[in-house]
Amino acid sequence: MDRSQFDDLTARLRAAGCVFAEDEAALLAERADDDAHLEALVARRVAGEPLEHLLGYVDFHGLRVAVDPGVFVPRQRTTLLVDEAVALGRQAAGGVSAGLPDGAADGEPGGSPVVVVDLCCGAGALGLATATDLARESAVVLHASDVDPAAVACAARNVAAVGGSAHEGDLFDPLPAGLRGRVDLLLANVPYVPTGEIPLLPREARDHEAHVALDGGGDGLDVLRRVAAEARDWLVPGGHLLTESGERQAAGAVGVLEGAGLRARVVRDEEIGATIVVGTLPAVP
Repeated sequence: MDRSQFDDLTARLRAAGCVFAEDEAALLAERADDDAHLEALVARRVAGEPLEHLLGYVDFHGLRVAVDPGVFVPRQRTTLLVDEAVALGRQAAGGVSAGLPDGAADGEPGGSPVVVVDLCCGAGALGLATATDLARESAVVLHASDVDPAAVACAARNVAAVGGSAHEGDLFDPLPAGLRGRVDLLLANVPYVPTGEIPLLPREARDHEAHVALDGGGDGLDVLRRVAAEARDWLVPGGHLLTESGERQAAGAVGVLEGAGLRARVVRDEEIGATIVVGTLPAVP
């Protein structure tokens, strides 16, 4: 592709509202097999299809994560949830929050693995990124679940890189029963967009991602309520539930988790515009 063609491609993407048009033009050109394929990709992007669906991947938390068409695209702000989960998981590996017996710290024979569950997993990016970081220091068991078959198929390929498993079904329903009471980190990036606000989302999301991955009910907290109601049965004493939230919903999310018997706190990163809520199951005295 000569410079004139590249500039024309960039101009078309910019006119379609692509903020990083030049970067996107370079990525699409790299992805295309030939000129006809490139034209098809550009047409789909101009029509609003997410760049990640066209490329087949997203770069997330230092990893290249496969993302299939129609599957929820991990947002960069969600790296805050992963960072917090990794920090808590390292404590669990050392026996701090998971209540492990003496001598069961990471790396020692007989030590217990950190058990991670990724609910509403989408492409499995959160579980994959968390397990990848934790696996550098300790054993990790990862299970992911989603109600969307396309998401589960995508997640299964991604989490296989860390020995994880993906399950199709509603929230906890498809998880192995043996995980009850053993989960150190419950990652629940549940849908939290209020139903009435779905039409206001960028067309990339509202037209090309499964609504089940976006719609959180009337106030955006319906799915979180369902997760919180069962969390105590799955978490190890001292284990943690981590969920993303809109900033204005954070107080409501705290109330949901506290109402389910968890100690809740809010973590914010103003620089990346991220808000998460962490609920901890009190440890057994």
